Amino acid sequence: MRPPRVLPRSLAGQLFVMQALLVAAVVAGCAVFAYVSGRDQAEETAKRQVRTAALAMAESPSVREAIRAPDPSAALQPYAERVRAETGIAFITIMDPRGVRWTHPTPAEIGRPFIGHTDRALLGETFEETYTGTLGPSIRVVTPVRDEGRVVGLVSAGITVERVSTQVREQLGALALAAGAALALGALGTYVINARLRRHTHGMNARELSRMHDYHAATLHAVREGLLMLDGRRRIALVNDAARELLGLGHEAVGRRVDELELPAALTGALLASGPRVDEVHLTADRVIVVNTSPVVGGEQRGTVVTLRDHTELQALSGELDSERGFSQALRSQAHEAANRLHTVVSLIELGRVEEAVQFATAELELAQVLTDRVVGAVGEPVLAALLLGKAAQANERGVELVLAEDSLIDDGALPESLAARDLVTVLGNLIDNAVDAASEAASGGGAAVPGQRTATRALVTVTARTDGGELLLRVADTGAGIAPDDADEVFRRGWTTRGTGRGLGLALVRQAAYRNGGTVTLDRSEGGGARFTVRLPLTGRAAREVTA
Repeated sequence: MRPPRVLPRSLAGQLFVMQALLVAAVVAGCAVFAYVSGRDQAEETAKRQVRTAALAMAESPSVREAIRAPDPSAALQPYAERVRAETGIAFITIMDPRGVRWTHPTPAEIGRPFIGHTDRALLGETFEETYTGTLGPSIRVVTPVRDEGRVVGLVSAGITVERVSTQVREQLGALALAAGAALALGALGTYVINARLRRHTHGMNARELSRMHDYHAATLHAVREGLLMLDGRRRIALVNDAARELLGLGHEAVGRRVDELELPAALTGALLASGPRVDEVHLTADRVIVVNTSPVVGGEQRGTVVTLRDHTELQALSGELDSERGFSQALRSQAHEAANRLHTVVSLIELGRVEEAVQFATAELELAQVLTDRVVGAVGEPVLAALLLGKAAQANERGVELVLAEDSLIDDGALPESLAARDLVTVLGNLIDNAVDAASEAASGGGAAVPGQRTATRALVTVTARTDGGELLLRVADTGAGIAPDDADEVFRRGWTTRGTGRGLGLALVRQAAYRNGGTVTLDRSEGGGARFTVRLPLTGRAAREVTA
């Protein structure tokens, strides 16, 4: 039977074990070092102590005087014992040059030969050695006693190795307590840190984290929706390929603040906002994007997650759909009117007024045919011709007359393939819609007129479409109330409108389409007192120009 697979320990668990072992090794190493250095220090202290005692005894005048006496032990033994008790050393032995003891902690050893070396001391040298004597192994110092230049005796002071070891063991006990406390404190700190790490890593091990990172990177680049992550200081922490393309960012964008990216002001404001934003439409130089932001909070402002959706194509299709819907509504209205006119013609015939019936029918046909012939004859581009005819029908339903200027002329094939038909629909369609709205409101007495201008009594929209010096010129003028001079710089900004919320995108799309094709948009006053928008698009090359208003 195959043994069950043991899951690898979590990353936090692995780090805990490693850190615990590391702390234990460091504490153990420090303990060993402290023990060795403590033992060496204890031995060094013992040597200094016995050297000081031995030299002090050798230099003492009372010692030299006692050596001259017939029985040196009588005076030297009490004196040596008193000094030994005061200093805490193991023994002080005073002997004659032959090594016969005059003093010893064990009185029975007095008169016996000294166990150890004395030859270097007899030559006048003070030296140290570790030697095993009657008290066991000891660290001792031997020094000569001089009287008028002659060595008349020797002094040996020492401390047993056992006493030094006892001192070291006492110090080691305190060191062990300190090491244990350090180990416990280190283990506790390591546990607390790794418990927090375990919460952040959700108990995953290093392999699982690495695999998750790989999946995360692959998903990030595979998602077609733009994803942008900002930290608490509004710097870009992460950006995927789609977001780079939508915002026109380079690889150096990561780490930069949002307000340093030269994005449109409205979009920058949305990215810097502390609150969430839901499905906000913003325009960049050549795109329409929908922005959603969601703050990342956890007790404090940690950053913002931003998603970006490209609605450029959808917005263009929506505009075309609106035009088609308006055209179909106009056709239904025209069908209704045609039915009314047909009933009128039939009624006139039934009344025997055939001549008047013919005149009535041909007059209606002539009005419609004149505009159709004019558009088809002047505009060879089928998309523009269809758009003009559809917009003319819509305008007529609203009581607005749409006319094509006499100097309009676009031959078939004059427009390059690089100039997208969809952009032409966006530009001309939005301009005509705005002009029809303005002319209709002015004719019906609605809207606010610009001070000093007269109110037009005839609702008229004039469209000019022609090629002019390597450029396509599209001009739309109306007889509306016009645009106040103070608003001339704001009309192309997304959201600017005089017709309530939910509007204000058309002119922004016009400017965007013109910029995308390297063209310009200008605004001035028409001859009828309304607004006149002029769009110029180069027929060769697509180098972007600065958009002016």
